Amino acid sequence: MPSSTAPSSWEEYAKNLGIELQRRRIALDITQENLAHRAGLTRTHYQQLERGFWKPGSPANPSLKMLVRLAQALQLEVAELLPSGRDVQWPDT
Repeated sequence: MPSSTAPSSWEEYAKNLGIELQRRRIALDITQENLAHRAGLTRTHYQQLERGFWKPGSPANPSLKMLVRLAQALQLEVAELLPSGRDVQWPDT
């Protein structure tokens, strides 16, 4: 189950999602490359999700389709991967 501490920023949310992906992958004893293949992603793309960033200063923002594919590959429901979003603060734009 994702961390009980709700993230307060999108960056923190993306990082927590990445930590949960890594934790679930390790629990199944599969490599990043294997999970990426199962979900139809490249290893590099999956690694970015697990880190929570596409590039420095740019948090990951996976599509719903990608999250469903990853959950299926991990034999989970999508909700089991997602941290709570109740406390995420959005910057003024």
